[in-house]
Amino acid sequence: MTLTYRKRRSFEAGHTRKFLLIVDESPEVESALYYAAARVVRSSGMILMLYVIEPQDFQHWAGVKQLQIEEETLKARALFRLFRRKLHLVGFENIPCEELVREGIKAEEIMRTIAEDEDVSILVLGAATDPNGPGPLVSTLAGGAAAGAFPIPITVVPGNLAFDDIIALA
Repeated sequence: MTLTYRKRRSFEAGHTRKFLLIVDESPEVESALYYAAARVVRSSGMILMLYVIEPQDFQHWAGVKQLQIEEETLKARALFRLFRRKLHLVGFENIPCEELVREGIKAEEIMRTIAEDEDVSILVLGAATDPNGPGPLVSTLAGGAAAGAFPIPITVVPGNLAFDDIIALA
């Protein structure tokens, strides 16, 4: 996959800086959500919530694949609603959010989203507190060779931080 990354334009007239948040059911997403919201409050912008529907092993059955995509899309919409409610419950009711559902390999779709949207300026990831590591996205995107060539800054929010600590650091 060869992508061309456009110049970031988030501070130009008619553009808005976007904090890219990868939405899934992992507990560390909540830390990243609150950090991104606090950054929006302090420095303007919006949150772009991305949910990626990853391919399953039964791709050769078109009907099953379509059903899986429909179910995952419904799950994505439910997660978007849940995270908006979580923002409202902690006082971030005026945070502008954009929702995007893509289909493909998660890391590739994150890169494609960044390449296609010149307003995406920062990727915000939550690090898992699991002793086995910070989670697959943090390991893949923020670690190793990929980190030095990543097209935008990555903020990794430790999953063990309390809400007040996240707000204080944002």
